Formats: sequence, C-alpha cells, structure tokens
Amino acid sequence: MVTIRDVADAAGVSTATVSRVFNESARVDAATRKRVVVAAGRLNYWPNGAARSLTTSRSHAIGVLLPDLFGEFFSEVIRGIDQAARRERYQILVSSSHADGNELTAAVRSMNGRIDGLIAMALDKRSAELIRRFRQSFPVVLMNTGFRIRGTSSVSIANFEGAFDMGRHLLKLGHHRLAIVKGPEGNTDAEERLRGFRKAIEDAGRARVSLVEVPGDFSESSGYRAAQTLLKARSRPTAVFAANDYMAVGLMGAFRAEGLRVPDDIAVAGFDDIGMAQYLNPPLTTVHVDAYEEGGRAVRLLLASFDPSTKSSTATEVLATHLVIRRSCGSRAPFEAGVERRPGSRARTTRKEEVHR
Repeated sequence: MVTIRDVADAAGVSTATVSRVFNESARVDAATRKRVVVAAGRLNYWPNGAARSLTTSRSHAIGVLLPDLFGEFFSEVIRGIDQAARRERYQILVSSSHADGNELTAAVRSMNGRIDGLIAMALDKRSAELIRRFRQSFPVVLMNTGFRIRGTSSVSIANFEGAFDMGRHLLKLGHHRLAIVKGPEGNTDAEERLRGFRKAIEDAGRARVSLVEVPGDFSESSGYRAAQTLLKARSRPTAVFAANDYMAVGLMGAFRAEGLRVPDDIAVAGFDDIGMAQYLNPPLTTVHVDAYEEGGRAVRLLLASFDPSTKSSTATEVLATHLVIRRSCGSRAPFEAGVERRPGSRARTTRKEEVHR
C-alpha cells in the first residue's frame, strides 16, 4: 500500500509538505504542489479522508436534502449544486427527505460528522426548530422554504411574480373563465404560485373573471385527473394554468384523449420550463425557472458561511422568473413585457418574454 512517505520520497519533499498539499494549504508554492500531485498520481496514492478531516476539521463534503430526486427540476438543482461544489473541490451527499420531522432528523443524522454544511429544500414551518438545532453543528442554507431563520442564508424562486405574470398574460389574451391546478398542500412553491395567480385574477376584478381551483400534487397523473374534473364542470374554463409543467403535460394528454384541441378549444400553461416543454405539441407556454442556477447559488451561499469573516452575515436571494410564450396558451403574436415590481416584492431586472411560435 502506497503511503504518504512514498509520495514524499518520490517528490523529494517532506511528509509535512505532502500533507499541506492535500490539505490545500497556501504555504506550498505552485511548483512544489505540482510535483507532489504528479508523484501521487504516478504512485496511485489516495489521501486518507478520515485522517484529513481530523487534521483540517473539514470533510470537504456538503449535505443536500431535497423533497424528491425524481424529475428534471430536481436533477437540474442537483447538477447546479454538484458542479458549483466540484469547482471548489467539495463533494455532495444527497438524500430525499420530506418535511416529516423523524425522516428529516434521520437523514441529517446519517450525514452528521461527514459534512461541513447542509442545503435543505422545501421544508415547512414545522421543520424550523429542527433546522435551528442542526445549525449548532454546521451551517445551513435553505432553498424554496417558507420561513426564515436568523443566521441562515436562503435562496428561492420568484414564484408569486411568475404566476402573477402568467395570470395577467392569460387575461390579456381574453380568457375570463380560468382554472388553476394547484400543487401539494404545504409546499411553499405551490402556495406562492397559487397566491400570485389569485392576485392577478383579483386585480382584474372577480366580477368579470371566474377562477376554478383544482387540487394537484405536481405529478403528470394529478394533471390528468384535474383535466377530467374540469371537463365535468358546468362551465368549462377556456384556459388552465398548472402550477408546474408536469401537471400541464397530464392536462394536455387528458384533453387530447377527449378530443379537445389545445389551444383552440382550451388553453394550457405551466411553470418551470422543463426541457420537454418546448417539444410538446403544441409547445407549452410556461414560466422559466433556472433550477441549475438556484443550485449553484445555494452552494455559493453555503461556502460563504464557512468564512469566519462573514459568519455573522447572511443573505436572502430570490431568482427572477420570466414568461416563455409558446402556442399552448393561444398567443398568436409576439408579446413583450417587463417583469414589474409587485406589492411586497423585491425589485427585479426587467426581462423580455420569449416567443416561440
């Protein structure tokens, strides 16, 4: 078995210098560092991770808790986290964990001692006390969570604004009988999207606009079931907004099975702008979310918390969304508008809505 002494002899340096190289100490010049790395590669030497952690008090690993690991949105979040972490020479430990306290505790306990910090997504208020306890052991960054914790940074999506803009766009197209397929109960993203869409309807005047709300759970099958419910309604809506793209896919499949044409007979819109959205027939109008960037932002916020000089400061970041107008909503002409500042929201960069005809 190759040892650190073998690497030191091959590189012509001391074992202490080899240790400094693999602990990323600034006390080693570039030429010496390169010589040690080349020698280690030639000898197929792998530093002992456990011993390294004891020396540096760092594991160089980040824990990631997501509500689900299935689907393009979560894969993009993970990809963003992984690439940002790897650029800084960190590895990630990923686990699926819902807001259930026992499940959350078990997931974090399995990571304890193996991670330098934790990124947790879509927790509810019942999890706040658990997060406060975890923070005593390592820094935490929250993603898409409906609460704030002092001393903890967070990054989220402008869900309210995106849904508001979609509601306003459908109204401008002349739709006055609208429906929304909601997301899971207790999910912050779903609640904010519902709130934003309701606000657009409220601003337009409920007297002249009707809104039907149908339950969903972010899955294609729940979108399919929602369509069947809507088709039985006494007054069928002319446009349906699904709180995510997967439910919109289910909606379109159900409408097609019943012989309805999208958008001629009924318009459909979604949220997230997953990869397949542009390839559906017709292409799906949706709200674009940069899940990859959100994952990367979470890593940068967490790494910033490792710096002793910034430990007392925290950041709250909100990623802007924008409409992507395609044919499923019935839009026939280019439509451009800035993302405006809403009551109670933060100022955002104005973006043009994209048109794919």
